[in-house]
Amino acid sequence: MISTDNLYGLVLAGGKSSRMGHDKGELQYYRTNHRTYLYHTLRELCPKTYISCRADQENITQSGLSYILDENHYKGPLNGILSAHHAYPDKAWLVVAVDLPHIHESTLRSLIKQRQPKKMATVYATHESQLPEPLIGIWEPKGLKEAEKFILESGKSCPRKFLINSDTALIYPEKDLELFNANYPEDYELAKSRIDQ
Repeated sequence: MISTDNLYGLVLAGGKSSRMGHDKGELQYYRTNHRTYLYHTLRELCPKTYISCRADQENITQSGLSYILDENHYKGPLNGILSAHHAYPDKAWLVVAVDLPHIHESTLRSLIKQRQPKKMATVYATHESQLPEPLIGIWEPKGLKEAEKFILESGKSCPRKFLINSDTALIYPEKDLELFNANYPEDYELAKSRIDQ
C-alpha cells in the first residue's frame, strides 16, 4: 500500500464560474453540493484536505470546512494550487476541480495507486486527447516549485502547457466520461441526467 502521509487533498473552488452563471461548487449532483461532496471524498483518502477559495466566498470560509485562501499572485487554477503549495511546501497535493461531476472515490484511489512520486506530477488524461488534465491529479512538491519557476520565466500560467513540457506521468480513466467538465448550464443538466439514471 502506498503511503499518503505527505499527500494532502485540495478541492479547487475559487473560480468565478462565469460560464455557468452560478457557483459551480454549489451545484448538487449527489447528496450535498459538489464542493462538499468532493471535500469529504478526499478526506477519506488524505490525512488533510482543504478547499481552495477566494476571500469573498463566505459560503466556504464560514462553512466550517478547512480552506486555503487564494493568494492572487497568478492567473488561473495554478493560483489556487500554488497558494496551497506555499502553505505546505513539503506536501504533495491531490487536486480535484469542482466542475468534475463524474469523479468518484474509485477514480481518486486509482490515481493514488498509480502515483509516480519521482515525476513532477501524475495526472489523468483522456484516451481521446492524450493530453494532461492538470486539475485531476497529484502534484509533487518539486513539480510545483518548477511550475512556479515556469510562470515567472515564461509569463505563462497554463498548467497543461507546463505539464506537457515536463516529466509528467499520464494515467487513463476507465471511461473518459469520468473527466467530463461541467462548465455551462447545459453541461450541468446533462451530467445530472446521467447521474439520475
